[in-house]
Amino acid sequence: MKIKANAQTSSRRSFLQSVAAGSLAVGSAPLLNSTAEAAETPVAAKSRIKLGISTYSYWHFRDPKTPIETVIDRAAALGVEGVDILHRQMDSEEIPYLQKLKRHAFVNGVDLICLSIHQDFVSPNAEDREKAIQHTIRCIRLAHEMGIPSIRLNSGRWGTVRSFNRLMELRGEEPPLEGYTLDNAFEWCIDSINKCLEAAARYGVVLALENHWGLTRTPEGLLRIAKAIDSPWLGVLMDTGNFLEEPYDKLEMIADRAVFVQAKTYYGGGEWYTLDLDYPRIGQILKNVNYSGYVSIEFEGKAPYEEGVSKSVEMLRAALS
Repeated sequence: MKIKANAQTSSRRSFLQSVAAGSLAVGSAPLLNSTAEAAETPVAAKSRIKLGISTYSYWHFRDPKTPIETVIDRAAALGVEGVDILHRQMDSEEIPYLQKLKRHAFVNGVDLICLSIHQDFVSPNAEDREKAIQHTIRCIRLAHEMGIPSIRLNSGRWGTVRSFNRLMELRGEEPPLEGYTLDNAFEWCIDSINKCLEAAARYGVVLALENHWGLTRTPEGLLRIAKAIDSPWLGVLMDTGNFLEEPYDKLEMIADRAVFVQAKTYYGGGEWYTLDLDYPRIGQILKNVNYSGYVSIEFEGKAPYEEGVSKSVEMLRAALS
């Protein structure tokens, strides 16, 4: 057996030597030069942005509620790669329903890409914060069951302005609770998110902190939280429509930390406000930081859902190409 193995080794060595000689004979110099040039020339990373659709695009918190399965069907028909699920739009949290959604997406060639949830860590009451933490951890498990790699995270807000319509009139600003400061609120939020990270790592679900109302209404507030937490399981969700004034410089400030993007569109006029967003410019902001993730459409206009979403897909494909 040993002699046979040596013979095979010798034969293989002779074959490789003959192949190498043949390669040199047909002109190896250009190949070697090409290889050397490739090694010396850095290849720029290419942005591979893919589109998604938020189920919120078909349901603005008014009855009738559009089923998640219907949005998956619409995404497949439009050739959109992913669906971003609004947690409050789900019919159930039971395992059979979760697995049904996962299967429905798979057989339609659509990825489930984010679970957009609501929670509020801004409270002086430790029990209230703990409820928000446990809700977040439960939603991490839900995302894991559905094969979803990320969840949308809110910081929360003071709640001193009760009406959302009034909050929009105030451009998202509200006063702190009496006797407390912004420093208190940031401390509560950072501590609460830290308590969710173990579950995020265990279940493989990235927490994407959105520039939403409350502490993350400004890029400075968002970055104060993001920079205070050193974990690969926390990133930023860049919502293009939540910086209401002069958004582009603000979006640039957070773009390099973005792990997910939600793109607002307003065909027919916005439900609460309308922004005339320059999406080619936003696309360039994302390309400048080599963003290669999903851009999920959040159609928030008054046009019929089918019309608004279809126009949004067409517009963003052109703007982000």
